[in-house]
Amino acid sequence: MSLSFRNPFGIRFKLVFLSSFLLVIPWLGYQYILEMEQVLRRGQEQIVLGTAQALATALNERPELFDEGSYTPARSSEDLYVYPIFSALSLDDGALTDWGEYQQYEVEFGDKDQLRTSLNPSRYYGSKETLSFRNMVGEHNGSLYAYFKVVDDEIVYRSRDALSVHRSDFLEITMLSKQGNEINRYVIAPHEPEFLYPFQVEDGYNNPVHEDRISGQWYESNDGYEIELQIPMDMLGDRLGFAIFDVDDHIQRYVDRVVATYEVADAERLGSLRLPTPEIDRIVAGMGHNNSRIQVVDRSGRVLQSVGDIQSATGLLLTSTSDEAPINKYWLYVQNKILNPLYYQFLTKPSNDFIDDLYSDVTREGAHINAALKGEATTQFRTLTDSETRLLEAAHPIFANGEIMGAVVVDQNMNGLRTFRNQAMETLFNTMLAVMLVVVLGLFFSASRISSRIRLLRNQAEGIIGETGRIQNTIAPTRNSDEIGDLSRSFSNIVERLTQYTNYLENMSSRLSHELRTPVTVVRSSLENLGLTASDHESAVYIERAEEGIKRLNLILTNMSEATRLEQMLQTSEKEKIDLSKVLPGCVEGYKLAYPDVRFELDMSEQEIFIDGVPEYIAQLLDKLIANAVEFSYADQPITVFSRALRDHAIIKVSNAGPYLPEEMKDRLFESMISVRPQEKQDQPHLGIGLHIARLITEFHGGQIRAEDRQDREGVVISVVVPLFYR
Repeated sequence: MSLSFRNPFGIRFKLVFLSSFLLVIPWLGYQYILEMEQVLRRGQEQIVLGTAQALATALNERPELFDEGSYTPARSSEDLYVYPIFSALSLDDGALTDWGEYQQYEVEFGDKDQLRTSLNPSRYYGSKETLSFRNMVGEHNGSLYAYFKVVDDEIVYRSRDALSVHRSDFLEITMLSKQGNEINRYVIAPHEPEFLYPFQVEDGYNNPVHEDRISGQWYESNDGYEIELQIPMDMLGDRLGFAIFDVDDHIQRYVDRVVATYEVADAERLGSLRLPTPEIDRIVAGMGHNNSRIQVVDRSGRVLQSVGDIQSATGLLLTSTSDEAPINKYWLYVQNKILNPLYYQFLTKPSNDFIDDLYSDVTREGAHINAALKGEATTQFRTLTDSETRLLEAAHPIFANGEIMGAVVVDQNMNGLRTFRNQAMETLFNTMLAVMLVVVLGLFFSASRISSRIRLLRNQAEGIIGETGRIQNTIAPTRNSDEIGDLSRSFSNIVERLTQYTNYLENMSSRLSHELRTPVTVVRSSLENLGLTASDHESAVYIERAEEGIKRLNLILTNMSEATRLEQMLQTSEKEKIDLSKVLPGCVEGYKLAYPDVRFELDMSEQEIFIDGVPEYIAQLLDKLIANAVEFSYADQPITVFSRALRDHAIIKVSNAGPYLPEEMKDRLFESMISVRPQEKQDQPHLGIGLHIARLITEFHGGQIRAEDRQDREGVVISVVVPLFYR
C-alpha cells in the first residue's frame, strides 16, 4: 500500500516565503534614512542657531538700535508697535487686500480690553461679548497707516441731522501732541460707509472741528465693518491709542460698550508708539535670503522686526523635476494611485497650509526665547496642534554694555526635510519593490520549473509498478546536468536493474522446474528399480519414504510451472460467450463431492449472466478461490458462492468464516510466491501460486480481484468483477 502525504507547503511556497526575508532590506534602508534624517535635523539645528548667532553678533553693543533715546521696555497691552510698510497702501479700494502679509501682525482686542468712559460709566464689563476688533499699525513714507476689523452685530451710523458726533458707532483716536503737553482726541463717526470725515473734539465731545489731515475709508463687512486710515507722522507724539464705541439702540443711542487699546487716556498711561530704527531693518533684511523667518525681539518679547514667513521657511531648497525627462504616464498612475496611498499609510505628507497662532501676536513667547533673554542661546522643536507640522526654533541673546537688550529668533518648518525624507523613501521603496518583484518572480518561476520536474519524476516513479505489483514502465533519464537530472538517471538505472532482477525471479520457477524435472525422473526410476530388487522390510520403508518425497517434489515443480504455463495458454486462448448461471452451479456441485466435510452455499440470481471468456478458466479461477477458502475456514462453517449482474459488470464473491487477513499482507495476496497459511496447515506444499493464478485469469477476462475482511462476522470475502458480454 502506497502512502501519499499531501504537503500544502510546496517548494514554490517555501522559496517565496524565504524570499520574503528580503523585506528586511527595505526595513534596513528605512532605518538608515531615518538615521540620516536625524543627522540632517541636527545639522539644520546648528545652521539655524548659527544664523541667529551671526545676526545677534551684528546687533551686539548697539543699544541705539532698539530705541531712539532712552530704552524702556514696551508694555504689551497698551503700546502700539509700528511695523515698517515698504510700499504705499490704497485706502479707497474697499478691502484690506493691500495689507497682504502685514495682516499676520494684527492684534485682537475684545472683552478684556473694555474701557469705562463717561459715556458708559456703568458698563465696564458686559454680560456678553458683542464687540471686538483686530488692529494693525504700520509706517510708510512719513505716514502712519492703520486698519480696524470690527466685529459688531448691530451697526448704528450717525444721523445726518445730528449735531453731536458721539451718538452712533464711532472710532476715537487719542494721541499725545507733538509738543507732549496735551492730549488730542479725534472722532470718526460716518453717516454711512464712506470716506472718513474726522473731527477733533474737546472733553465731553464738544465743539467738533473737521480735521482734514486724517484720511481713510469706512466700509461694511460680513460680521461688522472695517476702517482704514492714514495719519501724518508729524501730528503724532510718542503716545497713541484707539477706541471703538458701540451703540446698538437706534432710538436712545446710548453707548453700550467700548473696546480700546489703552486703559486710561492720560499722558502717562496712554500706549507708546514703538518705532523700529531703519538700521535694524537693513541688518535684518540682509539676512533675509537664507530660507528662514528671522525676528528681532526686545527684552519684553515685543517683535521689533520680522523678515520672511514661516510657511515658506523650509530651510532646504528642493530641486524641481520640471526640467527632467517626462515621466511615463502609466508609471505616474501607478505611483499616484497605488504606491503613494500605500507609502503614506506610515509616512506623513507635509503641508504648508498651516497657521501658527503663537506668532500671530506682536509679542513672542517660548522656552527658547525665555532662555535667550536670560543669556543662553538654545533651540527647540515644536509641533503645531492643528497639524503634523514641526517647527525648528532658535534664539540667541543680543548684548549691549553687559546687558541683554533682546534676542534674535530664527524659525524654520521641517517640511523641507520631511519632503526630502519622503522622496528618499519613495525612491528606496520603488527600487526595492522592483528588485523584490524581479527576485520573487525569478524564484517563483525557478521553483515552478524545479517543482514540475520533480512532479514528473514522481509520476514516472509511481507508474513503474502497476496495480498487480509488477514492473510495467521505466523512468526516462534526462540530459540535465543538475541534481534532479542526476537523480533521474540514478532512478532510471535502478529501475532497469530491478526490472532485470524481477524478470529473473519471475522466470526462475519455470527454469528451475524444467531443470529439476529430469533429475527427479532419474531418481524416481532408480527408486522404482531399487524397489523391485529390494527384499528386506527395512529397505522397503526407506524406499517408500523416498518415493513420497519425490512425489512431493514433483508436485512442487508442477505448481511452480503452472503459472508460467497458464500465462502462455492465456496468450493463445480465444474468448467466447458463456453464461455464469450455468458454469457456477456445476462447479459448486463438484466441490461438494471433493470436500465432503465442508458445507457450500450458492447465492445466485435466476437471470442469465453472460460474460466474454473461457469456461475452463472460470472454473479454474473458482477452484483456486474455493481451495483457499477451504483451507482458512472454521469447522462446520459454510462457504458461500455469490453471483450477481450489477449494471455492466458480473460479480462473483467467495466468502468463508475464518481469521481476518493479516494487515501487512492485504495488498500482496495476489502476488506470486506469497502464502499466509499457518505452520499447522503446511501438510501440502504451497508456494502461494493459487491466488496469483486467480488474478491472472481475472485480468485475462478484463476484470479485477480483491480480498477484504467480512463486515458481518469474522472471515474473508474475495470478490471478482468482470465486464458483461455486449456483442
